[in-house]
Amino acid sequence: MKIEKPRGTRDFLPDEMEKRRLIEKKMREIAESFGYREVLTPTFEHLELFTLKSGEEIVEEMYTFKDKGGRDLALRPEVTMPVTRLFVNECSVMPKPLRFYYFANCFRYERPQKGRYREFWQFGVELIGSSKPTADAEVIYLAYKILKELKIDFELHIGHVGVLRHLLRDLSEEDTLKIMRLIDKRDLDALNNYMEEIGLNKDLKEKIYYVIDLTGGREILNDAKILDFDFSHLEQLCDLLDALDVDYKLNLGIARGLDYYTGVVFECYSERLGAQKQICGGGSYELTHLFNYERVPSTGFAIGFDRVAEICDIKPERKTTVAVVSFEGFEKEAFKLAERLRERGIVAFVDVMQRSIKRQLSYANDVKADYAVIIGKREIEENIVSLKDLSTGKQISLSLDEAIDLILSRNGV
Repeated sequence: MKIEKPRGTRDFLPDEMEKRRLIEKKMREIAESFGYREVLTPTFEHLELFTLKSGEEIVEEMYTFKDKGGRDLALRPEVTMPVTRLFVNECSVMPKPLRFYYFANCFRYERPQKGRYREFWQFGVELIGSSKPTADAEVIYLAYKILKELKIDFELHIGHVGVLRHLLRDLSEEDTLKIMRLIDKRDLDALNNYMEEIGLNKDLKEKIYYVIDLTGGREILNDAKILDFDFSHLEQLCDLLDALDVDYKLNLGIARGLDYYTGVVFECYSERLGAQKQICGGGSYELTHLFNYERVPSTGFAIGFDRVAEICDIKPERKTTVAVVSFEGFEKEAFKLAERLRERGIVAFVDVMQRSIKRQLSYANDVKADYAVIIGKREIEENIVSLKDLSTGKQISLSLDEAIDLILSRNGV
């Protein structure tokens, strides 16, 4: 009986995993160079954690279940809420700001499509404790630097949800959230219909459309001043990013799909992905008050790891690989010899099928080993090995140390 993998999930073979691990390693190194330290939260949480802010309607988009004790649980759909819970429960007395990063698999129950899966991975950071433009600048610059270091071709767009919230300040929270979500989806027909339905006046509708289309360099802030909004925070942020030579566009129509953003928001897009082009999103938020704790300002982002892996052209550096080929009866010597090679940083494997020398060499070629080190009675008696270069077919006899030095020198080590 053949059992398929669950819908919306994937298997990753060794070549793909090597690439993904290399990307992950670079992301970690850059985050740590900024002083961020890794945290990890449970794969599943109490369902209530995710409905605190987003309401019960989010349940339809999640993997939820009851455990044997009848508790309502959910596989995490994102990591910001779990990190906020972690902060309130474990870290609230730690000196601020706190700099956390995470790498985690998340789950959402929706129709799988290109670039969107039911199990997906996120790399993200949370800077907890500051509401200053400097905090926003650090987080945005960190995301920007990660994508630049990975040689991703992308555009960085920065906005401020406060602009739209300011325009919608006289509406109910329900109407505000509905309008923000439609703007985030860029569903302008549905947006127009909804604004008509709730009776928005013409002047307010025109201002909303004006903000949605307000995109460009920092000069657009001059055009935006007709909106009676304080842009000083955004101006200071632009000053900092300009000093770091960050290439960005201001886009005041960014609404972000999650409800908890309060100020600066940003997104990164890569045209190589087609319709599902967003590879990173984040912004400033306040969530701690949902846990009956004081309001603590935070800024964070999440990178869609799977999308980045799809378009990242980075190639893992191939390690020199040696097949240790032994005659029957010399398996112990083969295992010890392989360990000597590994101690020098060389990938080495031993035949575990007890095949003939010919078949061992054939397998070594099939798996693209670089060299074969052959040992048998003569090699043991003379304290040598036979080293075969599998790319040329040349074979020579020399001591093991000489063979190791030769292998390393030919591979630039």
